[in-house]
Amino acid sequence: MADIKDPENTILLELKDGTVTIELLPDIAPKHCERMKELARSGAYDNVCFHRVIDGFMAQTGDVANGNMEKDFNIRAAGTGGSDMPDLPAEFSGIPHDRGTIGAARSQNPDSANSQFFINFSDNHFLNKQYTVYGRVTSGMDLVDAITRGEPPVAPDRMVSMKVAADA
Repeated sequence: MADIKDPENTILLELKDGTVTIELLPDIAPKHCERMKELARSGAYDNVCFHRVIDGFMAQTGDVANGNMEKDFNIRAAGTGGSDMPDLPAEFSGIPHDRGTIGAARSQNPDSANSQFFINFSDNHFLNKQYTVYGRVTSGMDLVDAITRGEPPVAPDRMVSMKVAADA
């Protein structure tokens, strides 16, 4: 973990083929960063599927209510839920939705983000200042690129585990 600058604000996302390292941006979106760390520390993200993966766009996951592959899993319901915590207010910034950035998924209401997030496969600047950016992949983007595509994927990939680097 020598390349990790701030272990408290670094997420280790374990996929089937290896670890994706995500640098959180607490100075940009403190509430979203805290929520991800809280859910990661509770194990809520473990075994949650990537329920919406669009080639050239993004991979979405984080439905901790419906996306856990070891609970009563229903891929059709995945993407419709969140955590039992309150929704988060938007924390829009000038940080662009570049390849590898982490964005908060939400409904039409800008203040409806909860637990779901997406990783941009490419520069998606049409999302700028409309979705909260709160992290970026610093290593393992090749693993993100290999996530099975589909809306929903027939056999979805999942987050094996997610940890805060300070706890690993």
